[in-house]
Amino acid sequence: MKEPIFTGSGVAIATPFTKDGVDFDTLGEMLDFQLKEGTDAVVACGTTGEASTMTPQERIQVIEFCVDRVNGRVPVIAGSGSNSTEVSVSLSNDAEKAGADGLLLVTPYYNKASQEGLIRHYRAIADKVSLPCILYNVPSRTGVSIAPGTYAELAKHPNIIGTKEASGDLGKIQQTRNLCLEDFYIWSGNDDETVPICTLGGIGVISVIANIIPAEMHTLTQLCLDNDFSAAGKLQLYLKDFCDAMFCEVNPIPVKTALKLLGWRMGDLRLPLCPPGETNLARIRETLVKYALLPAE
Repeated sequence: MKEPIFTGSGVAIATPFTKDGVDFDTLGEMLDFQLKEGTDAVVACGTTGEASTMTPQERIQVIEFCVDRVNGRVPVIAGSGSNSTEVSVSLSNDAEKAGADGLLLVTPYYNKASQEGLIRHYRAIADKVSLPCILYNVPSRTGVSIAPGTYAELAKHPNIIGTKEASGDLGKIQQTRNLCLEDFYIWSGNDDETVPICTLGGIGVISVIANIIPAEMHTLTQLCLDNDFSAAGKLQLYLKDFCDAMFCEVNPIPVKTALKLLGWRMGDLRLPLCPPGETNLARIRETLVKYALLPAE
């Protein structure tokens, strides 16, 4: 039986930049903060980490740094997906050599692969690594969605252990859960759907807002794992406005803006991402005040 690489809250860690590259001093401080606050896993070089604008060398350096800094205290999962199967295999092999504990593999974007193409893509990657692989379904960003039947086929591969589901389609997630064996694990890919997905058999979240409130996301997922869905539901509802504000523009614009407002040295977003407009900047700031993360002006 395949084992989950983690349960609970995994942070999709944001990447702090300088004008010359990655700010590793700040990244180290962020990782220390996450571990102190109870985060259960670190996901490096994902969407929130702006991996698509990083060079392959930067990606591997970040993964290596996270592995060294975390030092086995929680799993480090490397985002190594690409719209090219060959490139994704190369990134995955490099991530394995860098010491990652697992891989996060987004669906190949822009190409709009068929379901058969997705099966071949993921099998080709999983055949070339020995690490556990988590698929990542986020059709709003990639233009393609993994169908429940496709999950059922991919779940047969010994290295494919589950998926990060950010489709927002709870009906298809239910179909997936019914079609796949219990050792195909589901993590929520949307912070505001963590509890609903856990009620359907999910085992946690790969979270954006955990960059800012890691303890709360750890608590939320632990309540779900403890089957205290009454308390979990209340906490999910309490965090709804926070989740909405952190997605008022495309991720990771709001969360990196919030981190900067809280005093983290995040540097600039990399183009084509840019700072939020005045209205959304005010909303982000007001939300941090509402949740007592910033003092009222």
